[in-house]
Amino acid sequence: MSRPIVALVGRPNVGKSTLFNVLAGERISIVQDTPGITRDRIYADVNWVGRDFTVIDTGGIEPDSGDIILSQMREQAQIAIDSADVIIFVTDVKMGISDADDKVADMLRRSKKPVVLAVNKVDSFKKFEMEIYEFYNLGMGDPIAISAGQKIGIGDLLDEVVKYFPDKSADEEEDDRPRIAIVGKPNVGKSSIINRLVGKNRVIVSDIAGTTRDAIDTEVIHDGKPYVFIDTAGLRRKNKIKESLEHYMILRTVSAVERADVVMIVIDASEGVTEQDAKIAGIAHDRGKGIIVVVNKWDLVAKNDKTMNEFRKNIFNTLSFMPYMEIMFISAQTGQRMHKIFEEIDMVINNHQMRVQTGVLNEIMTEAVALNQPPTDKGRRLRLFYITQASIKPPTFIIFVNDKELMHFSYTRYIENKIREAFGFSGTPLKFIIRERGEK
Repeated sequence: MSRPIVALVGRPNVGKSTLFNVLAGERISIVQDTPGITRDRIYADVNWVGRDFTVIDTGGIEPDSGDIILSQMREQAQIAIDSADVIIFVTDVKMGISDADDKVADMLRRSKKPVVLAVNKVDSFKKFEMEIYEFYNLGMGDPIAISAGQKIGIGDLLDEVVKYFPDKSADEEEDDRPRIAIVGKPNVGKSSIINRLVGKNRVIVSDIAGTTRDAIDTEVIHDGKPYVFIDTAGLRRKNKIKESLEHYMILRTVSAVERADVVMIVIDASEGVTEQDAKIAGIAHDRGKGIIVVVNKWDLVAKNDKTMNEFRKNIFNTLSFMPYMEIMFISAQTGQRMHKIFEEIDMVINNHQMRVQTGVLNEIMTEAVALNQPPTDKGRRLRLFYITQASIKPPTFIIFVNDKELMHFSYTRYIENKIREAFGFSGTPLKFIIRERGEK
């Protein structure tokens, strides 16, 4: 089940970043009393009353500003609106309704998305009661009084937000077609790959970085089986500032990855793997998706008998946090190895939803413990009692121990490696939950 996306939207300096930090539970956004200081759009995973969702912090919208940074923020905020399932429209009780608020409200109405109106900086309801009622004039429904700084009213706000989430049962779509997100930096050939798979030009392809304007879902039938490819939208041509490019890329990636079973991270062979590629890969890894790293434009690389192994080594060094990834080398332009993509996808999907019997898991764990004794701390030795698989997508295992504090991540990694030796699980992360006996 993908997490709903909630975007915080509003004009500059109404307290979106402060609210975001409260929801995220840590200080992530830069908070400073200057309009437009939130240069980053940053996302965080939030849980409220058992519902998981992703919250996106956006730069402030100044609808008519000619300032280049504010106009770029406006465009980024529009992308957040397009990607969101629910929007929190943040306003400032002390400033009242401004012309910019009216224009933002118009923008949100046109989006046809559910909007929850938050009136921020209400440190005392009695003191600001009349000012709060003024916000009914925006025509966005009941204003909810909050103070992000004082952490007042946050629960009421989130109660309203989760009302718009689909029921958990309804969210389990009957559509069981595999969904594959194609992500990567602009101009690495994501659209060309889909065009080659489809066999016709469904997606605009151009040498201009980021000509793909909107996320596009494309169904491809291969050997009678349907697959849905999610092409992450690129950037508008005018956004040449590196910092701005990165913001768009991250948001597009989060929104596409949420909906996917498998993520294909496309790397330009002529550039090699970059820090931006690592950021994109990190999003897919954190969300437990099946991962295939696709090195495109392989036909353009001068090769000898060591080139592929050296490239592979470089990828594993840069993306060392996901040693389980599958890597393939292709050329969308010439069609080189393109026929192998569906084999890789099927293999990763099977691994991503593989279940291992409890008895077999415990045999592997017992053997692993015999080969490498668990660590001790201050005379107390870690004891592993039992392991079982709790869920799939990604495969998630619960290990019951005598003391969680003694279970160092390196020993968890050792157990993971033993399970991988037995079952492979290539292309999929494995998740481990450590519990003490008697703990729910």
